[in-house]
Amino acid sequence: MASDNEKKRGLIIVSNRLPLSVNKEGDSYKSSLSSGGLVTALSGLTKTTNFRWFGWPGIGVKDDEDQKQVAAALAENSAVGIFLDPQLAHDHYNKFSNSILWPILHYQAGVAFDDDAWKAYQRVNEIFADTVAEQAADGDLIWVHDYHLLLLPAFLRERLKKQRKHCPIGFTLHTPFPAEDFWRALPVQKSLLEGILASDVVGFHTDEYKRNFTESCGRSLKSNIETEGKITLDGHESCVGTFIVGIDPQKFADSLQDPGVQKRIKELEEQYNGTDVIIGVDRLDYTKGLVQKLEGYNCFLNEHPELNGKVTLIQVAVPSRQDVKEYQDLEREISTLVGKINGEHATPDGTPLIYMHRSVSFTELTALYTVANACLLTSQRDGMNLVASEYVACQKDRHGVLVLSELAGAASFMTGGSITFNPSSAQELSESLYNAITMDKEERRERHESLREFITTHTR
Repeated sequence: MASDNEKKRGLIIVSNRLPLSVNKEGDSYKSSLSSGGLVTALSGLTKTTNFRWFGWPGIGVKDDEDQKQVAAALAENSAVGIFLDPQLAHDHYNKFSNSILWPILHYQAGVAFDDDAWKAYQRVNEIFADTVAEQAADGDLIWVHDYHLLLLPAFLRERLKKQRKHCPIGFTLHTPFPAEDFWRALPVQKSLLEGILASDVVGFHTDEYKRNFTESCGRSLKSNIETEGKITLDGHESCVGTFIVGIDPQKFADSLQDPGVQKRIKELEEQYNGTDVIIGVDRLDYTKGLVQKLEGYNCFLNEHPELNGKVTLIQVAVPSRQDVKEYQDLEREISTLVGKINGEHATPDGTPLIYMHRSVSFTELTALYTVANACLLTSQRDGMNLVASEYVACQKDRHGVLVLSELAGAASFMTGGSITFNPSSAQELSESLYNAITMDKEERRERHESLREFITTHTR
């Protein structure tokens, strides 16, 4: 009779960065898992699957002995480190993935191509393929994640074949996939498509992204796309599907029962008594439309002076890519706008805008979600945007209103229960925000129930 371990099938998860931190303690290294993300989503698989996570550990480790120690620390959390030269890691991540691929995937024009950055991107994908193929066992499932590793499925397929290993490969993209006019601006776009199509299953978050990808494959590669949900290239068939990513609503329900969270909720309720609180939570990234959010909010304040002192926007902007000039410039622009808005609309009794350029604890985040009468998300483009679902999960008793950019992936599924708008229109944003603040209780309840049904049906 087979043992428990023999019954389990191996699963290899591959992402650019491991979802854990590695720290040196004395003469040794320790690793600790992060909370949330794919770790939480896949934690239940340990009962039926032996799974290992492959990725860059986030630190440069050149010494062979140190690499062995880091590898041992990672193994305690079922992780395998892929060690990269710091300059190579920088060129792959910052120069190609985030300066070339990220903008194109999010419909940003005018991106300058860099051959050296492209070579670094190729090399890192090859290093990942070498490590994963070497350690994979015949029959293991390999699940590759996101835009940093678009070439990996093809490199893996080639190496696995030479080693006579048969491993199904899945790929999930967590960003939008743009329309062909944007995508074909990349001179290497065919190579990237071919890399993805070496997968057996390719997943996107919305039908729009799946359709854009399929059309690009048909036109650029002349692949067979006649059968719905399938793309055939050089005799290999890939199944292409829409897989909605969600949250764990129970995590937020449990947090709301925590005495520390309840205490913080009461403090915030007292502080903002008689004020309509609007919450915004975003990474500080130009795709999140933070400048447009502030300009629209300023328009709202100008058009409704009767609400002065009665409404407050609390905007959490989590720092991101702080070593990149474009992000530094964005932070300065946002800080200037924050000062302008508060300078024009503040009174001795308070300010209409609270700007927090930092991460907040889960306790604080849950409390902020709970006391907010509305959540304002202004993404210019977004793979999904799980903040929308997190807000709904904390509004079971209060029925706050979700004010959602129509360009966020979440809008494909949450339009019925939210107020949607074009984030480039300050007027539309202002009107949508006013409708949310003045909405009657019955409509708020109906909209919330629609959204809650979605988030509880589509969990991680």
